[in-house]
Amino acid sequence: MIRSMTAYAGAEKQFPFGRLAWEIRSVNHRYLDVQPRLPEEFRAMEPAIRERLTTSLQRGKIDITLRFHPSGASVGGSLQLNQELASSLLDIHTQLEQLSGQQQPPNLLALMRWPELVQEQAGDMAPIYAAAMEMLESVLEQLIAAREREGEKMAQMINERLQGIDNWIVNLRQWLPEIREKLRLRMSTKVEAFADQPLDPGRLEQEVALLAQKMDVDEELDRLAAHVSEAIHILQRDEAVGRRLDFLMQEFNRESNTLGSKSVDEKTSKASVELKVLIEQMREQIQNVE
Repeated sequence: MIRSMTAYAGAEKQFPFGRLAWEIRSVNHRYLDVQPRLPEEFRAMEPAIRERLTTSLQRGKIDITLRFHPSGASVGGSLQLNQELASSLLDIHTQLEQLSGQQQPPNLLALMRWPELVQEQAGDMAPIYAAAMEMLESVLEQLIAAREREGEKMAQMINERLQGIDNWIVNLRQWLPEIREKLRLRMSTKVEAFADQPLDPGRLEQEVALLAQKMDVDEELDRLAAHVSEAIHILQRDEAVGRRLDFLMQEFNRESNTLGSKSVDEKTSKASVELKVLIEQMREQIQNVE
């Protein structure tokens, strides 16, 4: 089953410590490009997030956003006085009073601004990280399911175009004997027109051979049929197949172009154009296949 590279998933949940919200947006990209946007206190989770997404996704530009709204002081952070430093500052204040001969109460607000006198003790983030990662699992499953649903629609469209290409191959094989007979009669008519003029047998033979080579498209039809079979096989593989299909589209284009260059009949010219239309429609979809 193929997957699309375009999808969206999101979830929001309230916990005792606050509200967590995940959003994942995925668009097509040549490789896997993960772009996390995390609150500062969740930066430590980034390696784990990247590793988790890498194990489940192969291609696509992934914008993943986490929003966190804490519930007041429930996160567990606290302020703590550096008592050793505070005692030292008060001792210095007492010494200054003695040296100056003046007594003045210490300015506590000014002391509180002293670097590292009041220190913030971070709460235990492990339970919050665990909750966030558990939510991420659920959101990632939603994203993969959305990519697979879109992939099913794309696979149906691609299979329809492959069937269309196969139908044109069948038609061309049926038309070729008639087309060759028309060309033979056309050449015979032209030769008869010069019946009263001396013709170089070698030159005539060369022209006939060149025309026969130009109208020989059996090899191109065989290759197109083989590409159709290979594309159907690739669509059934349970892995990322976007690059394989993209390469195959180049091969489809090559054979259809050669078929058009060899066209000597209105039917083959029309078939070549229709094949290119079908191939281009597939290529547009395959650009978005993981």
